[in-house]
Amino acid sequence: MNIGLFGGTFDPIHRGHLALARAACERCKLSRVLFVPANVPPHKQAQPLSAFAHRYAMIALATAGVRDFAPSLLEAPEEFELKSDRGKTTRPEKPNYTIDTVLRLKQSLKKADRLFLLIGIDAFTDIAKWHQAEALFRECEFVVASRPGFSLADVANALPASLRPRQEVTRPFQKQAATGDLLLGGVTIHLLNEVYQPVSSTAIRQAVAAGKPLTRFVEPSVADYIKKTGLYKGR
Repeated sequence: MNIGLFGGTFDPIHRGHLALARAACERCKLSRVLFVPANVPPHKQAQPLSAFAHRYAMIALATAGVRDFAPSLLEAPEEFELKSDRGKTTRPEKPNYTIDTVLRLKQSLKKADRLFLLIGIDAFTDIAKWHQAEALFRECEFVVASRPGFSLADVANALPASLRPRQEVTRPFQKQAATGDLLLGGVTIHLLNEVYQPVSSTAIRQAVAAGKPLTRFVEPSVADYIKKTGLYKGR
């Protein structure tokens, strides 16, 4: 069985996330995609973040009725509750490292199962800085949603130093779009170049502040949740 793991803040989950997951399902024949909201994202600890329960609830709403999609509590705090404080929460000190989540999930999988980590190209460019990045490439395959302006060389050069090809190897690919499969020693990356959507959490929050409809960015059920809970107002 092929399983996709899609982690992130999901603050909120939007149409770009769902498009990536759908494309990954089709490309890699995924039986299920687990959406894993981070309780303490390592690279975003300084910015305000909605409570875990709000983000999890929005994922549940966005994926309801989609057989292959499911929200996951892999990175949930031991105890959490929905708070009426416009979604802000006090975070514990320990961050959620992706390698720990991957290893925890693999304990419940069969040896024959294949695990795919879904990620956007912007996050992937920092992959070498991630905790135990080399180990991640040993434990799972990557599905990377690319966008215009990125080449195969950019993807290869973003790899951790121990896995990165020499520059003379990647130089011929500087003008080749980041698409197809990139297979290197110990690295398997599936590149998606048809799913990019110019959606961001910043744009969604600006729309909330301006009182504009959100269904351009998120599922109607998520837009309704944001309106009812007052999320992102004043942020």
